[in-house]
Formats: sequence, structure tokens, C-alpha cells
Amino acid sequence: MKQHIFVVCAYRESDYLETCIRSLLAQTIKTEIIIITSTPNDFIKKTALKYGLKLVENHGIKKGIGYDFDFALNTGKAKYVTIAHQDDTYEPDFVKKVLDDVDDSTIIAFTDYHEERKMGIIRTNTNLKIKRLLLTPLKIKLFQKSRFVRRRILGIGNAICCPSVTFRKDAIETPLFANDFKSNVDWYAWEQLSKQKGKFVYIDKDLMMHRVHEESTTTEIIKENTRTKEDYKMFCCFWPRWFAKILTKVYAKSEDSNKIT
Repeated sequence: MKQHIFVVCAYRESDYLETCIRSLLAQTIKTEIIIITSTPNDFIKKTALKYGLKLVENHGIKKGIGYDFDFALNTGKAKYVTIAHQDDTYEPDFVKKVLDDVDDSTIIAFTDYHEERKMGIIRTNTNLKIKRLLLTPLKIKLFQKSRFVRRRILGIGNAICCPSVTFRKDAIETPLFANDFKSNVDWYAWEQLSKQKGKFVYIDKDLMMHRVHEESTTTEIIKENTRTKEDYKMFCCFWPRWFAKILTKVYAKSEDSNKIT
């Protein structure tokens, strides 16, 4: 089995797809790259052909982000699978740093990241500072194995950047992602995986860029006011309902950092 694979989730006609692909091709460790899509079109087909990449189309009847992510996991035939989002880019040593830190007890590994917005590159802001603070205990290797620690972290919010996550394929069963969610499909997955025996490996290095723009999924979801309802459902996985309501109100303020201004 191959050591690592990037599965790129392509959707419609993204202006950033090629930039993402070029960042994956520039990795210091050679790795396989494939593209998957549930919205096949000539643009995606031509892009895959241009870079000599395999394109796998998801013709499943059921549609949604969760189904796409599960399809990506099932399609990625390697020991470690990173689901790359078409709008994002990865530093050249992303794969190297991840493979240096994982082992056969790893469930998922994830890295620090920065953002790109209309005003440019954002290395830090309030939202990023809070996430880094929440993940601080996982810098200690002993705590990476602790189900209690990671559930307490996830019980305060979703500090894990989804496109930075690499999955150890043998540790994952699908369906993993919440197919009835639009916003918190990934938070739900981390909550499920947090119950398993094994490690959540946090790599405290800025190894990728997450793009926040008008057409991004996160921005669209916030505009639809979908996120708050799903946040409450997630907090209820960790806390009594009365406390989940309080956390939901506090957590809603973090949506401001994803608004394009």
C-alpha cells in the first residue's frame, strides 16, 4: 500500500483549483494525487488532464459535503490520506512533517495553518489564537493519547482545521462524516474519532493556507445561519443542554472572523 495520498475535492469551477494542485505537486516528498468530484464538468476534466492526475467522479445519488468526504476517504488507497480542499494550498514540506510525526497508533494528524482573505495573508487573528490555545495540550505527546483531553478540547469548539487533517486509513471506518450537517461535518467526525483508542497528533507548525472568500463553503453556511443550530447539536455531545446553549451563544461570535469585510 502507498504511504500517502492527497485526495483533492473539486467542486464546480474554482479559480483556485490549479493553485492547490501545484502546491501538492511541489511537495518535497513525492506522493500520489487524485481528484474527486460530484460535480463533473469540462473545467475539472481539463485540469486533471493538464496535470496528468487521475479523476474519479462520484455518481452517488446522495449529495452533500459529508458524502463527498466519505467518498474521498474510500477512494484514497494509501496508509495515510489527506483530503485537500480545492481553495487551499499546502507548504512544500507538509507531507514530510506529517509522516515524520505519525505512527501506527495515530488516528488523525493535523497541523497549524494560516488564512488568506481579501486583504491578504493572515498569520494570526483572534480566531486563530483561540484555536492554537485550545490545541496547546496536544503538543504534549502523552496527552495525544488521552481521550479525556481531546474530548475536553472538542467540547469547547472545533479547533481542528479540516483540510490540514491526515487520516490513518486503517483507523477509519465510513461513513464518518455527518451527512445531515452542512457546517459541522468535520467537528462531528472528530467527536466520533475522539472516542477511539489511539492518538490525535497535533503538528504545531504552520503548514497550510486556508482561503476564506465569498464563495467558500464556510462563508455560504454562515450566511444561511445554519451553523448556530449545528453548533448547539455538537455541544450537546459533550455537555448538558443548558450549558450547551451558553457555549453556543459564545461560540457564535467566532462567525464574525469568517465574514468577508
